[in-house]
Order: sequence, then C-alpha cells, then structure tokens
Amino acid sequence: MKPGNLHYGWIVIFMGMLTTIAAHGFGRMAYTLLLPAMKDGLSFDYTQLGLLGTGNFVGYLSMAIIGGFLAARFGTRIVITLALVLLGATLILTGLAHSFHFALGMRFLTGLGNGAAYVPAMALGSAWFAMNRRGFATGIVSGGIGAGTLISGLLVPPILTAYGAEGWRHAWFILGGIALVIAAVVCVLVRSRPEEKGLAPVGAQNTAALPAGPAGPKVSALQWSSVYRKGAVWYLGLVYFFYGASYIIYMTFFAAYLVKEMGATPAYAGGLWAMVGALSTFCGVIWGAISDRLGRSRGAALAYFVLAAAYAVFALVKAPPGFYLSAVLFGLSAWSIPTIMAAAAGDFVGPRLAPAGLGFITLFFGIGQALAPAFGGYLADLSGSFTLPFLVAAGISLAGTAASLFLKKPAGLQTDSGTS
Repeated sequence: MKPGNLHYGWIVIFMGMLTTIAAHGFGRMAYTLLLPAMKDGLSFDYTQLGLLGTGNFVGYLSMAIIGGFLAARFGTRIVITLALVLLGATLILTGLAHSFHFALGMRFLTGLGNGAAYVPAMALGSAWFAMNRRGFATGIVSGGIGAGTLISGLLVPPILTAYGAEGWRHAWFILGGIALVIAAVVCVLVRSRPEEKGLAPVGAQNTAALPAGPAGPKVSALQWSSVYRKGAVWYLGLVYFFYGASYIIYMTFFAAYLVKEMGATPAYAGGLWAMVGALSTFCGVIWGAISDRLGRSRGAALAYFVLAAAYAVFALVKAPPGFYLSAVLFGLSAWSIPTIMAAAAGDFVGPRLAPAGLGFITLFFGIGQALAPAFGGYLADLSGSFTLPFLVAAGISLAGTAASLFLKKPAGLQTDSGTS
C-alpha cells in the first residue's frame, strides 16, 4: 500500500459500526421506544412486554456465544451478512404481529441476528488492527450502539405520530428495511481479515503487502478448545460479568426512577436518555484509545470507577444537577467495558480466534445482565425506593474496578505490532 493511501482496515471498521447501528440500535434499543405503542396496539400487558424483551435477550445471548465461533470458522463477512439479513427480515415481520406468540418468536429471532452480527463486528478491530490500536478501532465499532440509539430516537417518534395507532408497525417496517440495506452494503465492503486484501494489519510494524487470497486455514475445533482452556479468558469473563450485572440496573430503572420516584415528566426522562445516547456514540473511541495507552487492565479499572460514580450520583444527588451529571458520566462511559473487553479478547487469543473469545466471555456478561434486573427490582420493592438498587450497582462496578486491576497482560502472544 502506498504511503498516504487509506488503509482498507478503516473501511472495514466503519462497516462494523454500521453493523452495530442495525444490530443493537435497531434490533434492541428501538424496542424501548416502541413498547408503549405495541402495548396499546396489541393489548399486551407489561408481563407480556417484559417477556418479549426477555425473548430478544435469550436469542441475543445464544447467538452471541455461538456466533463468535461461527465467525472464527466460516469468516466474519458471511456470518455478519446472514445475521443482518435475519435481523432485518424479522424486524419487518415484527410489524406484522397480531399475537403474543408471533411477536415473541420474532423478537427471539431478532435477538439471534443481533448476537450473531454484534460479536463478530466487535472483533473486527482485533483482525484488522495491531494491538496498540485495537482499542481505538473497536471503539469506533461500538460507537454504532449509541449512534443507532440516537437514530432510533430521532426516527421512531415522528413515525408514530404520522401513522397513529399503526405507527409502531410502520416503524418496524422502516427499521427492518434500513437494516437490510446495511446488510447489502456490509456484504460488499467488509472483509474478515487483511490477508484477503493482501494487507498487513493497521499499525503493524511489517507493513509490506501480503499475497491476496484466502485468510489462511480455517479454525478447527481443537483451536476453539484453546479459548475456554485459558484461565486468563475465564478471568476476563469474570471482569465482564461485573459490567453486565451493574449497567443493566441503571438502564432498566433509569426512567422509572425519574418519573415514579422523583416526579419528573416522561419528556424530561426521555430527553435525558437521548443525551445519554448521543454522548455514548463517542465513548467507545475514547475508552478504546485510553486502554491502548494505559493497558486493558488500568483502562477497564478507570472505566468501572467512572461508571460507579454515575450510579452513585444518580442515587444520592436527588436533584436535576445530579441527574445531569450522572447522565453525562454514564453517557461518556456506557460502552467502555464492552469495547475494552473486545480488544482484550483479541489480545489474549489472537486475531483469528478473537470472535470466539469475545463470544465466550459474553456468556459471563449475559449471566450478569440476566440476573441483575430482577434483583434490582426486588431491592426496590423491599426498600420502597430505587436508591438501594443504584447503590448496589455502584458497588458491583467498584468490584469490577478491583477485579480489573488484577487482569494480567497476555503472556507469550506474538502481536502484530511487536508490542505487548
């Protein structure tokens, strides 16, 4: 590649960002905005609406684990493309729902597409960038979560207003159509590894072009087993668990706390949440770069500390300044840990197995995310306030800070950049 030319890795990483816009922004975050209209349109109760969310998460977690191994075996491009097609099609079909079981099935299938697209996309930074730039690159991909949330927030309300009672159906149709367009663009432009373009990773010391062609031998089952046999990968999963168990309490009860306990209007809570979405668009890049400079251990510890501060301020400073400060702190660090964990997975298992490594540690994150909302709700019922759940979330995040400090650097792993 000639000096001054744009390395194809940057194109790939922005395709990863488009993927997370569709997968997380449309596949998961848009549901929060469409939930009230679906309740009225389908006469669902809150238990059913909650089960739709659970079905989506079960699908996501199932394929987030498996999808990483599939991407390592068959290639990131194939897996992401098929996953986005599934996601787009089921978003459209969700708009045709007339029964609970059909809606539940579609949300489950959307979750499968979400997980199968998201994990390989987050691992693209490990394949296309040297270790000292992986965090920054992965941060660009995770920025799609915030961008997708923001796009959904700007797109969905006008659709609901324009189409009235059937607006939620049209919103799903439009979001699904956009996701299918993104699937086509990603299929054309994304590549699994730099060898396919005859390139070395971005930032690698050896920048000489490689022969274009297949990306080397496929990953075998024996190599897959090396992922879950590494004690360091299990510990990385433990560190990720604390994020899943803490951030989800804050996200789940954010609006309920403001509206039901603090007496704020839904519009106020929605505006504050939109600000979180806008700020979180850039947080992955910020924290990925921090982890590149400080190391994954200290970067994750610092991110966990900021998140803990966001939860504690929300619980203890019961006034608008506290609400805004908490929202800013959370928005600027919301996707910090997923970004750092994705980069760290590549550090520990290498670029080729990075999707499998990230899929494996996502299991730990998912367990925390599955258990914490019910526990937080129980604490709120027990204490008659959301203060205690948010303080518990802060405590869990501080435990993540401590655990991160004991995260060791990968040993004996040859990196693309020659650094460790």
